[in-house]
Amino acid sequence: MNTLPDLPCYLNGDYTTLPHAKVSVMDHGFIFGDGIYEVVPVYGGRLFRFDQHMVRLTRSLKETRIHNPFTAGEWAEIALKLVASYAEQTVSKVENTDQMVYFQITRGVALRDHVMPTDITPTVFAMSNVLKPANDAQRQQGVACITADDFRWEKAHIKSVSLLGAVLARQMSFDVGATETIMFRHGHRSEAAASNVWVVKNGVVIGPPKDHLVLEGIRYGLIEELCQAQGIPFELRPIRCAEVFTADEVMLSSATKEVLPVTRIDGKPVGAGKPGPVYQRLYQGYQLAKEATPTSAPAGS
Repeated sequence: MNTLPDLPCYLNGDYTTLPHAKVSVMDHGFIFGDGIYEVVPVYGGRLFRFDQHMVRLTRSLKETRIHNPFTAGEWAEIALKLVASYAEQTVSKVENTDQMVYFQITRGVALRDHVMPTDITPTVFAMSNVLKPANDAQRQQGVACITADDFRWEKAHIKSVSLLGAVLARQMSFDVGATETIMFRHGHRSEAAASNVWVVKNGVVIGPPKDHLVLEGIRYGLIEELCQAQGIPFELRPIRCAEVFTADEVMLSSATKEVLPVTRIDGKPVGAGKPGPVYQRLYQGYQLAKEATPTSAPAGS
């Protein structure tokens, strides 16, 4: 039996623990998957790029016409309380003290109807858990991925809780022992099940344009900043399928993966079949960015 751990969480104004947090079966997040979410990494008790996460959270809420119930400062207060509670509860129990704060906002509780109700209060849930980084073997050897057609909906820019497509895509790679499923739409690369994907060719880092077909990961801006700092050319444009298979390097990025080298796709080596020099430079730059995260409360709080 899969029993929930007794970890701290927040639900609609109350701080409680996971086994005691309950929502109505008529919540539109449960009935329709009608809600959005956000995941904020926490390093050494410090929220990483929190302001950028709030921008994306606000955009997702606006796109789904769900009222944002809090200011950025109030979101930060919830996050920091959960981070402190989690750290206090797990002290000396885990080696890794880094965390990730998960926010979820659904439309709220109402009778089942596809028309959006206007007189309900959004359901707000938040929790913090351990941040599980890629292991040393994955960083030294790279990871394997498979490919698939992108069968998800065409509003991928919304960080929606309607994740069945992503679940199915990720399961495809899990079933064959791969780390991710890289997806293609209309002859071009979109993203992976739970990651953004970067291609390196002739020293240039290339990603797809920021549009409705791709969830703009917070690492989009960070990768661009790291490239600028290191003098690495950076470009956003449509990426043809063939460019992925002939790339010198391919990388994944996400809140949990940070930046991770892909060395095999569909059983074939990427470039030299080992993590490349651009990845090495971006990974080191990423670690410096983590160390530079302010210890004070985020802006706007």
